[in-house]
Amino acid sequence: MHIRVKVIPNSSKNSIELMEDKITYKVKIKSLPEKGKANKELIEFLSKHYKVEKSKIVIKSGKQSQIKLIQICKEY
Repeated sequence: MHIRVKVIPNSSKNSIELMEDKITYKVKIKSLPEKGKANKELIEFLSKHYKVEKSKIVIKSGKQSQIKLIQICKEY
């Protein structure tokens, strides 16, 4: 599964919501966007949200951008 996210770093709490375009998820992350901290927290947050291991989540594009393409491998 692939999802498109817009990351909002330095937020008061971690949260996820579908944006008005019905394609992109807005993900608020507490961490600052420095030295990969926000990306690491994003992966941790998504792993808990989707109930998968962190190793099953990969940032396919946008590692240094607010808009990212995320691959989530779920086992059935």
